[in-house]
Amino acid sequence: MNDVIRKYYTNIGLPRLIITLMFMAICITAIIIDLPVGLLASDVIRRFGMFGVLALAMVPAIQCGTGPNFALPIGIICGLLGSLLTIEFGLTSKALGYGFVSAVLISLPIAVLAGWAYGLLLNKIKGSEMLVATYTGFSIVSFMQIGWVTLPFSHPEMRWPIGKGLRVTVSLESTFGEVLNKFLGFEIGGAYIPTGLLLFFFGCCILVWLFSRSKSGIEMNTAGANPKFAAASGINVDKNRIVGTILSTAIGAVGIIVYSLSFGYLQLYLAPLYMAFPAVAAVLIGGASTSKVKISHVLIGTFLFQGMLTVAVPVANQMFPEGNLSEVLRMIVQNGIILYALTKVGGDA
Repeated sequence: MNDVIRKYYTNIGLPRLIITLMFMAICITAIIIDLPVGLLASDVIRRFGMFGVLALAMVPAIQCGTGPNFALPIGIICGLLGSLLTIEFGLTSKALGYGFVSAVLISLPIAVLAGWAYGLLLNKIKGSEMLVATYTGFSIVSFMQIGWVTLPFSHPEMRWPIGKGLRVTVSLESTFGEVLNKFLGFEIGGAYIPTGLLLFFFGCCILVWLFSRSKSGIEMNTAGANPKFAAASGINVDKNRIVGTILSTAIGAVGIIVYSLSFGYLQLYLAPLYMAFPAVAAVLIGGASTSKVKISHVLIGTFLFQGMLTVAVPVANQMFPEGNLSEVLRMIVQNGIILYALTKVGGDA
C-alpha cells in the first residue's frame, strides 16, 4: 500500500499536488463566500485558452535541450510586430478570421528569422542558456521601447493623437479582437465556452505532438535528451537546437496574438517583460522539468496555474479588501515554482 501511495506521489509531484489542493481550496472558498461561479468559470476557461499557446512554446525549447525559454519575449515582440503591421496595412476584416490569419502569417517569418538568430547565440553559450535567455528577453523588450516610439506607423488607432510613438495599449475591438472567442461560442450553466479559442489551442497542441512523433521531432528530442549519444549517432545537435528554438519563438509569436485578441488589446512597451515567467511556471506546475516535457504538462499546468490565479484574485479581494494579497499570492506561486524547478537542475558530467 505504501509503495502504491509513493508511486502516485512521485507521478504527481510535490508542486502539482500543492497547487491542486490550493486551487480546490480557493474554489470551495469562492462558493462559500457566494462569488458568481458561472462568471469565474468563464474567466478560467477563457484564460486557459488564451494563455495556453504561450505555455506551449516551452515544449520545443525544453525538448531540444536549451531548457525553458525565458527569452519568450523575442517571439512575443515578433507577434506584436506582425499584429501592428496587419492593422497598419488594413488587413483586419473579421470575416473568417482574416485579420487574425493575416497577423499570424506576417508574424511567422519574422519569428523564424529571430528564432534562428537566437538559436545561433544559444549554441555559443551551452550550459548557460537560461541565464542568457532571461537577459536576452529583457534586452529585446528594452530595445523595443525605442522601436515603438520611432517606427513609422501611421494608423490613427495605434498612434498617440499628439506627439510621436505608439500607444501603450492598442485596442483590437474594431479589427480582430475576440474572433476566436466568439467562433462557435456558447453558454452553459452560466459559463461561456469560447469554442474557437479552445479548438485553436488544442489544435496547436496536436500539431506540436505530431511533430514530436515525426522523424525530425524524434531527432530533436534525442539531441536534447542525450547530446553525446545523438552526436555519436550522426545527429546534428546544434542544428536541432536551432530548430527547437525557432519553433519555440514561432509558437510564442502566435501565442501572443491569441492572447491579445482574447484580451482585446495589444500591450506594448514593458508589458512583455515578464510574460515568460508565467509560461515557464505553468509547464513546471504541470509536471515538466527543465529537461523533460510533454503536452499533458502544458494542459494540466496552464489550467491549474491560470485557474488558481483567476479565482484567487476575487476571493482574496473579497476576504481582504484592504490589501493586495492576490498579487502577493501570484508572485509566490509563480516564482516559487520556478525556483523549485531550478534547484532540481543537475550539472553536466
